[in-house]
Amino acid sequence: MENRGNFGQAASPAARERPTLKTIAFMTGLGVTTVSRALKDAPDIGAETKERVRMVARQLGYQPNRAGVRLRTGKTNVIALVLSIDEEIMGFSSQMVFGISEVLSGTPYHIVVTPHSHSKDPMLPVRYILDTGSADGVIISRIEPDDPRVRLLTERGMPFATHGRTDAGLTHPFHDFNNEAFAHQAVERLVKRGRRRIALLQPPSKLTYYAHIRIGFQTGLHDYGAEEVPLRINSDAPLADIRDVVEVMMRSPHAPDGIVCSAGSAAIAVNAGIEAAGKALGRDLDMVSKQSVPILNWIRPEIITVQEDVRQAGREMAKAVIARIDGVEPELLQSISQPIWPEGGK
Repeated sequence: MENRGNFGQAASPAARERPTLKTIAFMTGLGVTTVSRALKDAPDIGAETKERVRMVARQLGYQPNRAGVRLRTGKTNVIALVLSIDEEIMGFSSQMVFGISEVLSGTPYHIVVTPHSHSKDPMLPVRYILDTGSADGVIISRIEPDDPRVRLLTERGMPFATHGRTDAGLTHPFHDFNNEAFAHQAVERLVKRGRRRIALLQPPSKLTYYAHIRIGFQTGLHDYGAEEVPLRINSDAPLADIRDVVEVMMRSPHAPDGIVCSAGSAAIAVNAGIEAAGKALGRDLDMVSKQSVPILNWIRPEIITVQEDVRQAGREMAKAVIARIDGVEPELLQSISQPIWPEGGK
């Protein structure tokens, strides 16, 4: 058979055209209305028909025309994830995107990532989404106790979920990690290893989980008879600055023998500072750190790690946003995950 594609001939119109509902209808022998309702999971369409339509749609690479959907329904079928690019170094962003995508894959919704830097105005991407109507729901992170983004989204009636909690009397969907439990349990593990002088690399004080970390840490110090060695830098600082500050601290006569690190990426810089001072984990001191992907122990097996399941966070927030779009009350869409320690409670 002659293969004209090998001779630079133009592809046929059918090959060039984007697959539509009519294309699926032709391929399945069904009506366009039946195909449309099958893709929307309408209850009056049989399961066998739905599966046949979906299979053909997948094979053709069919995607709904968002402009057409918006004209017909007023919806975009988009969930906007406003995510800090500064958190990507340890796979935080990618894990959250994976989790959200797992939930959205069975729905009409698509994720659109809106990156921003935490050094810039965090209101800008949220205002843009609201003013342009470019999404049906929003997911935001790096939450503050009285977060202006949460207030604005609430006032404008935009369905949303947050990675973290507020503390200003606003009820909204969220998923959070139990940072208070993490810090308390981290101190416990260090004390069990004979460590009594413990430093904390904490998050910036403007974020809500700063208070959760501090409460857990201070309670742990009190409960297990340890004392704090001040570490005058936070986990948002440039990694080179964290390394330098930790090196100076470790060279001092009052160096800690334990460190709790609130961020996996910062733990790399902390370890570099320890080694620059000629000290070694597991010998001169121990360190506990959170991580979202199992990387730290490849770098330094002696680091005591706890897993923060950011992929689960993505799943929970995606489900919460969709439920909020569907009218579920926000107080029913709140969840908190617990620290996951390795087998044996290392």
